[in-house]
Amino acid sequence: MEQSTTLDIETLKITQEQYILASQSLHLQRPGCNAVYPVGLYGWRKRCFYFFLLLLLVIMIVNLALTVWIIKVMNFSVDSSLVLRSEKNVTLNARNHQGQLTGQLTVGSEAVEAQCQRLEVRSRDGGRLLFTADEEEVSMRTEKFTVTGSEGAVFGHSVETPLIQARASEDLKLESPTRTLTMEAPRGVEVSAATGTLKVGGRKDLQLQSTEGEILLDAGTIRLGSLPLGVYTDSPPGPASQKQPVYEVCVCPSGKIYLSPAESSSTCQAMSNICLWS
Repeated sequence: MEQSTTLDIETLKITQEQYILASQSLHLQRPGCNAVYPVGLYGWRKRCFYFFLLLLLVIMIVNLALTVWIIKVMNFSVDSSLVLRSEKNVTLNARNHQGQLTGQLTVGSEAVEAQCQRLEVRSRDGGRLLFTADEEEVSMRTEKFTVTGSEGAVFGHSVETPLIQARASEDLKLESPTRTLTMEAPRGVEVSAATGTLKVGGRKDLQLQSTEGEILLDAGTIRLGSLPLGVYTDSPPGPASQKQPVYEVCVCPSGKIYLSPAESSSTCQAMSNICLWS
């Protein structure tokens, strides 16, 4: 019985040793075999990946919805005009390749402001230049410029134009309420009224001056109203002289014009009371 037990133990040892040797020989025959690891997302990594993917999808849908909403609210359409709305101002900026501001257009509730080197307004086809403005001058190149205000147009300084004309059946008035009104041209100034009256008036003196030419009054009738009446001292006062219906026009050395009773000879006197007090 003891011999049988001892034999079985020896046999078990031999078997175990053979298994170990066989296992070692197996590893020695396959030295290039590496350990195999599972590839993929498992556990919390997999849940986080799907969560971020779902979040990205939601953001894309929200952005698309906001874009469609903005297009609808701002009326971005091919068949209709572009409308920009703001509770305060709408500002358009133009910049160069260096990022510097070269032009700006601001539309506000009180004014429209444009900041640029030169402002141009062209015709509908874009070929004809109608209005230009820069630091040097403002130029209008239209065939007709009309001011429809009840008070007309007010100019703080000089105005250069080849023609000033009123509309048909309307009056034209050039007025300087507190200063002098001066019209100058190198080849003459023409003031004419084709069908109406021409009136030139002033609060104080009215001066017509020609440095190299003459002043010509050419009309069928020339009337000088409200001229003062001088007294002819050589003729004795009497009923006949007081009722004298005919007068002659006299000119003082100072240039003042007055009336004097007409006689057989001239009654104009350089020492007349009109000339002395002029």
